[in-house]
Amino acid sequence: MFYHDGGKLQYEVKVDRPNPVFARALQQAIGGIQGEIRVCLQYLFQAWGARGPAKYRDMLLETGTEEMSHIEMLATAVALNLEGAPLEQEKAAKDPMVAAAMGGMNLQHVIATTMAAMPVDSEGVPFNCSHVYASGNAAADMLANATAESTGRMLACQLYKMTDDHGMKDMLRFLVARDTMHQNQWMAAWEELGGPKNHPIPNSFPQEEEPKEYNYTFYTTGKDDSVPSPDGAWSAGESFDGRATFKKDRMQPTGQKPDLGSADPRSAAQKGQM
Repeated sequence: MFYHDGGKLQYEVKVDRPNPVFARALQQAIGGIQGEIRVCLQYLFQAWGARGPAKYRDMLLETGTEEMSHIEMLATAVALNLEGAPLEQEKAAKDPMVAAAMGGMNLQHVIATTMAAMPVDSEGVPFNCSHVYASGNAAADMLANATAESTGRMLACQLYKMTDDHGMKDMLRFLVARDTMHQNQWMAAWEELGGPKNHPIPNSFPQEEEPKEYNYTFYTTGKDDSVPSPDGAWSAGESFDGRATFKKDRMQPTGQKPDLGSADPRSAAQKGQM
């Protein structure tokens, strides 16, 4: 069950000088793969499928609901940036400044929504949920959430650099700050669940079933020693989960050349394949 608070925004949104081109850029923060629709649905679906300690479900519900308010803020910002945008082609033809602005705006804002935000990215591509990750594995989901907040914060920082509007900078500072909190929040939950001991994910699979010559070996695929290997903490020393020691080896084929036989006569292959 969800409630709303009379239409009040989580944080005040002001636009000093409307900019329809920036409205288009803000659409990425709404419906892009780094945007607020993505994290809102990701956290809510993780919560709705959560098993185990109830506090993780409750935390996900709290933050997923907060992300709804961020969508509302950004949708308001889009609408305010579209105030006074040219509606007639004649105006654009007469005023080169208007023509430049209209040339960079999303025309769907004019012809489809009467100057309002849409559930699309900056190119007008509708959000399709392909980047909503809800695996049911709490440790995996917390890492996915930290990644989502990281890319979202990157986008917000870029948008901040793109505008000189004081009101927009103020709103984006708030969103960047919330991204900072949420990154730390998800990593704190991951650590509470076990941190490195969570790994490998899922940690419920018995590792004695894994071939030991493969599970902590970094493979280099250079043809010979003339190709340098990208050595690092992943190729030597203690493994991240503390359960083994990394080693490095040059990848060699251990399987045979596949022979798939002739094509099925019932298929649409050529006669020479059958």
